[in-house]
Amino acid sequence: MAVDMWVIWLIAAVGLIVLEIFTLTAAVGILGGAALITALTAALGVPVPVQLVVFSGAAVAGVVMLGPLARRHLTGPRGGAPFGVDALVGKPGYVVQEVTGRDGRVRIGGEEWTARAMDDTVVIPAGATVDVLQIDGATAVVYPRE
Repeated sequence: MAVDMWVIWLIAAVGLIVLEIFTLTAAVGILGGAALITALTAALGVPVPVQLVVFSGAAVAGVVMLGPLARRHLTGPRGGAPFGVDALVGKPGYVVQEVTGRDGRVRIGGEEWTARAMDDTVVIPAGATVDVLQIDGATAVVYPRE
């Protein structure tokens, strides 16, 4: 009993898509999509040489369409806006526990952080407002606001 070519393409598509789920590589997913498109053309009775051209074209189109998306993903968010702890730099803080050049506590945006003064000779009393100059690990480096 001969198996229709569209069934072979469909089996290949399902196999590649399942493999994509486990590997999470876009390349295997693109090939799975190309095999699925080719299975549809094979079901219409298109000859095998044309099916191979359709498969190749669909795979190349997938790479071309996903290329810009991948580049955007690898280069990070647009506009270079800081995020995470980098977004805290430049924000004001409220001193909860006296800040010296070695230790202290500040509240920044509703969260309490360990802190130290940028200048070792400065002592910032509780209740003062400070500016966050940098984040060093889990410690906010601050300076009193004028």
